[in-house]
Amino acid sequence: MNATVSDFYYGAVTPIAAYVMACLGAGLGLRCTTRSLRRTRGGHRAGWLMLGAVSLGCGIWAMHFIAMIGFSVQGALVSYDPAMTLLSLAVAIAVVAVGVFLVGYRGVAPLNLGIAGTVTGLGVAAMHYLGMAAMQTHGTLHYSVPTVVTSMVIAVVAATAALWAAVSIHGLWSSLGASLVMGIAVTGMHYTGMAAVSVHLTSQTEVAQSSASLLSFLLVMLVGPLSVLLIAGVIVMFDPDMMLGDDEREAPETLAVPVFSTEPVIESPAPYTHH
Repeated sequence: MNATVSDFYYGAVTPIAAYVMACLGAGLGLRCTTRSLRRTRGGHRAGWLMLGAVSLGCGIWAMHFIAMIGFSVQGALVSYDPAMTLLSLAVAIAVVAVGVFLVGYRGVAPLNLGIAGTVTGLGVAAMHYLGMAAMQTHGTLHYSVPTVVTSMVIAVVAATAALWAAVSIHGLWSSLGASLVMGIAVTGMHYTGMAAVSVHLTSQTEVAQSSASLLSFLLVMLVGPLSVLLIAGVIVMFDPDMMLGDDEREAPETLAVPVFSTEPVIESPAPYTHH
């Protein structure tokens, strides 16, 4: 028997919270990548790129599982396998790191950007479906192949755009605007993927919602990624260079400063006139 599934058990609360989390991760990822390009070398650049990748990966993963709080299957209890849930987090961070380091060190030439965006996008999709595979219920999950393919295309396009923006957009307000657009793309990928899901129940239980323990489990799992995002946010806010845009970054080299001579000026004596 096919069950009735819903992604909006709590109404608009979970989609909005998921979108905010996606925007936060995208915004921090953009600003950290910008900082890595601001005259930093060696370990400093790698550190900022890694912080950006972790922020973006945690933001995407947190978006997914905050949205899953609103997922319910009528007549079935839902739980998650902890190991596979954590594996999906590791995958999210790893694939985003691959993309961020590729564009961070090799730029956004079309071929490099295409490879980085494809790897990252397919990895984000893998994170999503690993998270779904971690779900345990009294039934089997089935997916609509065309809808799954659509969600993967959205993931690749969103990842490619995010990586291009991370290297190409340096201004603070431009980064904020880009993070809002990226939040829409990432959240849209999630709900497109969820639209592909149907559940065939093998047994039924008398429950109105999946389980109170599900909410508790997901909130506990979210503590780590949310803490990472909070720490990254504090680092970004208290780094003075993070509030500068591209124009400000170039100011020391391009600002025209009038040159004044420090040599004393010796005035020629007035010619002597005989009266």
